[in-house]
Amino acid sequence: MRWTLKPKPDQSKVDALKSALQVDDMVASLLVQRGIETYEQAKHFFRPSLDDLHDPFLMKDMAEAVDRIELAISKGENILVYGDYDVDGTTAVALLSSFLKTRTDRISTYIPDRYLEGYGVSTQGIDYADDNDFSLIIALDCGIKAIDKVAYAKEKNIDFIICDHHRPGAKLPEAVAILDPKREDCQYPYKELCGCGVGFKLIQALARSENDSIEALTAYLDLVATAIAADIVPITGENRVLTYFGMQVINSAPRQGIKAILQQTKKDHFTITDVVFIVAPRINAAGRMKHGNHAVTLLTETDLNLAAQYAIEIDQFNTSRREADKQTTIEALAQIEENKEQDRLSTVVYNDSWHKGVIGIVASRLTETYYRPTLVFTKSGDKLAASARSVKGFDVYRAIEACSEYVEQFGGHKYAAGLTLKADNYENFKSKFENVVTELIDKSMLIPEISIDSEIGFDTITPKFYRILSQFAPFGPGNMTPVFMTAHLKDTGYAKGVGEDQKHLKATLTTNGIQKIGAIGFNLGHKLHLLSEGNRIKAAYSIDENYWNGTTSLQLKLRDIKIN
Repeated sequence: MRWTLKPKPDQSKVDALKSALQVDDMVASLLVQRGIETYEQAKHFFRPSLDDLHDPFLMKDMAEAVDRIELAISKGENILVYGDYDVDGTTAVALLSSFLKTRTDRISTYIPDRYLEGYGVSTQGIDYADDNDFSLIIALDCGIKAIDKVAYAKEKNIDFIICDHHRPGAKLPEAVAILDPKREDCQYPYKELCGCGVGFKLIQALARSENDSIEALTAYLDLVATAIAADIVPITGENRVLTYFGMQVINSAPRQGIKAILQQTKKDHFTITDVVFIVAPRINAAGRMKHGNHAVTLLTETDLNLAAQYAIEIDQFNTSRREADKQTTIEALAQIEENKEQDRLSTVVYNDSWHKGVIGIVASRLTETYYRPTLVFTKSGDKLAASARSVKGFDVYRAIEACSEYVEQFGGHKYAAGLTLKADNYENFKSKFENVVTELIDKSMLIPEISIDSEIGFDTITPKFYRILSQFAPFGPGNMTPVFMTAHLKDTGYAKGVGEDQKHLKATLTTNGIQKIGAIGFNLGHKLHLLSEGNRIKAAYSIDENYWNGTTSLQLKLRDIKIN
């Protein structure tokens, strides 16, 4: 692991903020590192307000979208709410369809089949709309590149409204309205909304046209927070506000579907990390293993007993998903080793029997193992489909774009993308992708980085300090959990491996034999010898709470340890 200590912020800015907020030097430093330099900025950071949300009509085409939906409602048209099969898409469909059903009963939903239709707007979906007399399709978390599909719908007198957040191509579809803050001609102030977030801006605009307050929409924010967490978008600006209030809804009055998932745990308070590891995988598992419709059904159910039944079913999908991704990861790692490809700068693997629903997860697992841009391919109909994952700092979307002569279709983000190609082009693509990565990547990007906010002593770690740090939440990209470093540490003599195969590390660390703090290092069991030999070490860690036998204490959540 490569440890990088962030530069110390400008001390004059730290001093000014310290005075304005009446906080200590370390808290002020952490805030300035996050771009928070004034009392007003700190107020928005620590006390998000729904008033901080931008005017939805600042988004290009928002007025046209609202006018077309209101026309459809007034004329009694059938409206099809269409969305991708992942968490972002299914939460967006649940959000918009639930809202529109408060205005009209002529609302239906459509999630494409991951295997029969693939990602995005499909011909089958448009045919379904035509066969069932839908004259308006609202596409969520997809559609920005669906030029031919939107034209096909137009031939059938079906209008399209697109709500997307992916990068547009050179040309846009001829839709009635295209809501996408990443459009070059869109002046919307915040560019990092997820698909469900764009859907929320649409219902915010629709509500305003009826003079409804923003407070009336807070019940939908559990869905938005779930999508933000799952889609790994920055939790800054408007996303921070949406997540902050969404987590309040999740902890106080979540919709029955999310409540049913959470009731499967023994926890009584949930963080965004719980959403990432408990809620999101289960919602995703529906589209991965069966069909995304199951997720929408769960998220729109208003009866808790029914929701509980659906949640059990989805949990079973998630169990199947875990088994499939574990086996596929084993096979993919074996393929890399058999082909002696450990020295490449990219990972590209393929097996036509791999389950399409888990290749994205497997790509993430392989990235964790070899830490390089990774694509995992499987067979999808008469083509090959892949999920791509990247390493910090490297734009895998642009790398795929540079190989576009071999690609049929692609889309996504800087760190995660998807593509399809003809089987005949696989080897050529694999070779070109390796060349592009070799040419573009900085070799330092191939070593995992731990970004450390500051070096501190154990005397800094107090309950008060932890309480203030907790108010930095919700954490995520753009506002990561603070990571600290302390040097000259020793174990008190009780370090041990814990968990299955003793793969985790548990210890009590001290700097001077007096101040002692418990520490847990997940997946660091292999470093036990560094402590058991009595070495002085340095540790990179975040600060966490440990609950044991009714007692709560602070502990270090180790990211890495090294000999001092």
